Amino acid sequence: MLQIAVIRENQEKVIAALAKKNMDAKAIVEEIVQLDENRRTAQVELDNTLSESNKLSKDIGAMMKNGETAKAEILKQKTVLLRDQGKAISEKIEILAADLLQKMYLLPNLPADIVPVGKTPEENLNVFEEGDIPKLHEGALPHWELVKKYDIIDFELGVKITGAGFPVYKGKGAKLQRALITYFLDKNTDAGYLEYQVPHLVNEASAYGTGQLPDKEGQMYHDATDDLYLIPTAEVPVTNIFRDVIFTENDLPVKCTGYTPCFRREAGSYGAHVRGLNRLHQFDKVEIVRVEHPDKSYEALDEMVEHVKNILRELQLPYRVLRLCGGDMGFASALTYDFEVFSTAQDRWLEISSVSNFETYQANRLKLRYKDKDGKNQLAHTLNGSSLALPRVLAGILENYQTPEGIVIPEVLRKYTGFDIIN
Repeated sequence: MLQIAVIRENQEKVIAALAKKNMDAKAIVEEIVQLDENRRTAQVELDNTLSESNKLSKDIGAMMKNGETAKAEILKQKTVLLRDQGKAISEKIEILAADLLQKMYLLPNLPADIVPVGKTPEENLNVFEEGDIPKLHEGALPHWELVKKYDIIDFELGVKITGAGFPVYKGKGAKLQRALITYFLDKNTDAGYLEYQVPHLVNEASAYGTGQLPDKEGQMYHDATDDLYLIPTAEVPVTNIFRDVIFTENDLPVKCTGYTPCFRREAGSYGAHVRGLNRLHQFDKVEIVRVEHPDKSYEALDEMVEHVKNILRELQLPYRVLRLCGGDMGFASALTYDFEVFSTAQDRWLEISSVSNFETYQANRLKLRYKDKDGKNQLAHTLNGSSLALPRVLAGILENYQTPEGIVIPEVLRKYTGFDIIN
């Protein structure tokens, strides 16, 4: 979340910045500032009350030594009143602090200065494009038809077992899926990311820590019995590894990668644009996460973008990179680049990765800090990116690599699959 000092000292700037994310934040910012002022005033009152009570306690001790018992008893009664008064003020501060925290959770991160103004995905800025769009043979099929033809993914079987959005991968389809996961992890670990295997369920504190709650509560699968959430991305458990951690400057950067299945309710998603692998309730994704010194985080973001570019070059998929406009950005992000591959059979771009810098937003929730050169605790910056999300990458490979003889496997994946064509 945003730091209260930033909100208090830059009210108009915060309101203007959040307008870039299409949020009219004036009322809630003013409410937050007032709650903070009330809390601080109450804290001063409590400090004064405790100070007076401590002074009286010393005076009582001196009086008792001097035999002034009657005077001491009078002061003792006053300390009882001060103690009760202090307790009431403490309870008031707790209520104000809880209200303040809940209000601050509702404010998204401030967008970076270079975030374009805009309200819809159509206003995102295309900053890079690479790769030749293949010319397919006559009768080329979209991936949902190809997987039926070659019997490698069964959507109907997934409906039988669970419901829509839970496909079953079979034979060479399962092997290709596993090959992609291993290839992505190998690329990430070769680039210095430490691999983690993490839980697929997280507690409420973890979901709040990375900003999924309260923003995306309706999109997450929740087990009410144990109050646990199925993860929407490996970002949540991997980043929470460092909740309440204080690094030294020499510990940074911290670079992590992990593969997990991801679970998203995707409420209200329907239509032709979500057919097949285009949108699922359960899907596989390999993630990269970084903890960085604030001075180095945007350099790290550029490095992550180049890393994903290199993977897509090796897969020889046509792709583009978009800098998201304010209205299309995630709740917790300060700057996001989306990667999209071109699906020739569908004749449209498919999002396959988001790479984001959260600056101190997550770190403030997580209490993720480092000690600076003066020994003072400072908030670190966190970043994450898909490297990569599998469903649409797989859809792009199936569609763009199809030939009349079958689906050719990208050369870089063949040592992982053990075959070079699906036919």
